Amino acid sequence: MLGRREIHPGGFVRLVVDEIRLPDGNTIQREVVLHAGSTSILPVKRDGRVLLVEQYRHAVGKRLWEIPAGKLEPGETPLACAQRELREETGHDAEAWEELCAFYTSPGFTNERMTLFLACGAFPVASALDSEIVRSQAFARHELDRLAAAGKIEDAKTLLALGILSLRDARRR
Repeated sequence: MLGRREIHPGGFVRLVVDEIRLPDGNTIQREVVLHAGSTSILPVKRDGRVLLVEQYRHAVGKRLWEIPAGKLEPGETPLACAQRELREETGHDAEAWEELCAFYTSPGFTNERMTLFLACGAFPVASALDSEIVRSQAFARHELDRLAAAGKIEDAKTLLALGILSLRDARRR
């Protein structure tokens, strides 16, 4: 990197313009969204149903069905963030937690790295729910397959999590 200029010092994300040298020697500028990192949670209830949240997403102008997710707070571990977000967005905790993978959400313009957790045995707990969530609902696996096939689930982290769940199920057969 040859240089960096901050365009917007936001609280949720920061926007910078980096000047970089390409492998062919040319220099270009790239706008980059700097992000603290995030977690997402695939919560599976004791009866096997999967919890999703419906949330209005201003950037796309509509409500989306998604797995719970959220931004890391300063000093917070991905697991602690996932546990907090599951309580805040669904009013649930889980009996067991497993890290499934970590991935860059959109590496063409942001450094956001998201860690995906499987939360097994999700059960309700007393919790103040996040005001951004329209509702949370548990879906049977066949219902999720139908929703995804019909294009009713459009969120990438959710589609990834459901794909991983299907692969795990297929390996067990």
